[in-house]
Amino acid sequence: MREAIITDLEKIYHKLYAGLGPQHWWPGETPFEVMIGAILTQNTNWGNVEKAIINLKKAGLLEPGRLFKLPHNRLARLIKPAGYYNVKARRLKNFLRFFINAYGGDTRKMADRNTDVLRRELLAVNGIGQETADSILLYALNKPVFVVDAYTKRMLARHKISSVDADYDIVQQIFTRNLKKDVQLFNEYHALIVRAGKEFCRKTKPRCEICPLKSSQKSKAKS
Repeated sequence: MREAIITDLEKIYHKLYAGLGPQHWWPGETPFEVMIGAILTQNTNWGNVEKAIINLKKAGLLEPGRLFKLPHNRLARLIKPAGYYNVKARRLKNFLRFFINAYGGDTRKMADRNTDVLRRELLAVNGIGQETADSILLYALNKPVFVVDAYTKRMLARHKISSVDADYDIVQQIFTRNLKKDVQLFNEYHALIVRAGKEFCRKTKPRCEICPLKSSQKSKAKS
């Protein structure tokens, strides 16, 4: 059973990579920028997040201390393109308070922390859920943690690897227990799934006929 799952996961990765190429994700000039982006991208697309980050850069505020001291209303206005700006302003403040108090606003100190301990700390911050925490761990801090999102759940369910209602931890374990715990692999794999989910494995009107995984889908259908 496990051998079959490993084979399926490897096939999916290699077919996506061959069909879509490297994704160069996550876009961001610094680990801190990636962390801010991971919070801002909740419930919106990356294009909107980029606009918000550009606003912060132009204002010279993309630095932990300056951002934390910023009045709520001004922060909300600057990140408005990312949507839910009042909620996200509060979430950013919550994260920044934790980041500064626990790690002095230093991403290097944060990266030195034990992964499991750090994940629990992140999840204790109001407004940071599993996907956001794991995005910070993987993409900003280079921790071998697989990020699960709606695209991941949908793709695995359609390829009969997990059930459509499987929870986050179960789906994550499918990857972490059956693949080598490698930062680059987990980074590229998740980025490829996101790309394929947006372009082919859509929630409605999926474009299976032109998906790089087309042959895999056919073989699954026959089994």
